[in-house]
Amino acid sequence: MLRPPRPSEACLLTELALRSKAHWGYSEAFMAACRAELTVTDADLRAEQLSYCLVEVDDAVAGFYCLAQLDEAEFELDALFVEPAHIGAGLGRRLMAHAIDKARISGGRTLWIQGDPHAVDFYRAAGAEQLGTRPSESVPGRELPLFKLRL
Repeated sequence: MLRPPRPSEACLLTELALRSKAHWGYSEAFMAACRAELTVTDADLRAEQLSYCLVEVDDAVAGFYCLAQLDEAEFELDALFVEPAHIGAGLGRRLMAHAIDKARISGGRTLWIQGDPHAVDFYRAAGAEQLGTRPSESVPGRELPLFKLRL
């Protein structure tokens, strides 16, 4: 089931994002450096330019995305995370398809994605083209893949 998060679920989404990121074997120091960037706040959930959607499996939150509207025609996939136990089960594809549809319905023509290096194949399979890299906001000197998806 897909639904918007409740304001009380900000901490739950933060912890899910951290577990999902840690799934790829990152060190504790790396994860600590990413914590601020992966934190979802009540204010984030209420922000007009951000749109969150989560997916539930057996009445438990199993993944979510955040879509940021940059202007009338451009959006950015600000977050997409799936519980490690559900990675590879199709929930990420379902969330991605929903985010793409939401951006299109909202008048979007471009979806930007800064992805984790472990997600390159995932975003390419969704139709995104890798254009280069963008500096990480969490780890100085780290470059992350930057994708553009034409809607």
